[in-house]
Amino acid sequence: MANTLSGRQARDGELRTVRRGRVVLVSAVIGFLLTVVWSARFVDETIGGTVADTLLGHDAAEAPIAGIAAGVVFAFVTGMAGTFTACNIAVFGALAPLVGDGAGRRERFRAALRPLGLLAAGMIPVSALYGALVGIVGTSMPQFSTAANVAGGLSPRSIQSMVVFGIVGLAMLYLGLAALRLVPDPFERRPGARTVFMGALIGGFLIGRPFGLFRAMFRDAAESGNPLYGAAAFTLQSIGNIVLLAVLLVVTAVVFGGRVHRWLAAKPHRIAVLTASALIVAGVFTFLYWDVRLLARREIIPWYPVAPWT
Repeated sequence: MANTLSGRQARDGELRTVRRGRVVLVSAVIGFLLTVVWSARFVDETIGGTVADTLLGHDAAEAPIAGIAAGVVFAFVTGMAGTFTACNIAVFGALAPLVGDGAGRRERFRAALRPLGLLAAGMIPVSALYGALVGIVGTSMPQFSTAANVAGGLSPRSIQSMVVFGIVGLAMLYLGLAALRLVPDPFERRPGARTVFMGALIGGFLIGRPFGLFRAMFRDAAESGNPLYGAAAFTLQSIGNIVLLAVLLVVTAVVFGGRVHRWLAAKPHRIAVLTASALIVAGVFTFLYWDVRLLARREIIPWYPVAPWT
C-alpha cells in the first residue's frame, strides 16, 4: 500500500508540473482533425468489407445469412472487420501502459490478460443484453429502420447513433480529463472498475453502430425473434471487434513490456498523459463526428470542414 501511495503521489506531483492544458489542447485538435479526414466508406467498405469477404469466402454484403450457425460466424467475422475504429484503438491505447512490468515474459503475459478480462467483463453483458433485447423487440427498434436519410432531417437510426456515440464520446473525454486530475476521477481508487467501464463502452458501440455489415446481422437477429441467438451473435460481434487488438496488446506486452515499464517508470506521469491523450482524442473525435459532423451532412447546421475524399 505504501508503494502504491508513493507512486501515486509522485505521479500527482509531476502532473502539477506538466502543461496539462497543452495536453488537452493538442489531443482535442488531433481528435478534431480526425473528423475532418476520416472516411467511413474507406474504413467500413474498403477495409471492413474486404476483411469480411476474405474470411467468409463470399460477398458479405450481398449474401443472405442462412441460419443461426451462419449468423454466429457472420457476427464474429464482421466484428473483426470493424476492428480498426478510432474508439477501439483509443481504449487499447489507454490499456497499453497498464500491461508493462519488469518481470519475465510469462508474468507479462499473465499481467496482460487481467485488463483484457476486465474489459470483457464490461463488454459482454452490455452486448448480450442488447442482443437479447433485439431478439425480443425485433423490427420495431429504431436501429431496424430503413427510412432514408434526407437533407434537413434525421432517420430514427441516425438519432440513435447520435445519442449513443455522443454519450460514449463525452464519457471518454471525461475519463481523459480525469486522468490528468482536471476533473474528479470516479475510478481513482478502483482502477479495475475503470477498465470494466471502458469495456461497457465498447459493448455500447453496437447500440449505435451504423456499419453496414453490422446492420445486416442486426436485422437478421431482429427478424429471428430469438433472444438467445441475438445475445450470442452480439456478444461474438463485440469479441471479434477486439480480438485482433487484444492479440496485438499481449504480443507487445510480452515482447516489449520490460522496456515499456522502464520508460514509464522513469517519469510516473507518463502513464497519465498517454492514457489521457488516447481518451481525449477518441472522445473529441466521437462526439464531433457523430453529433456535429453528422448534423452538417444532413444540412441541419450549415457547415463542417471535411476532406475531399470523405
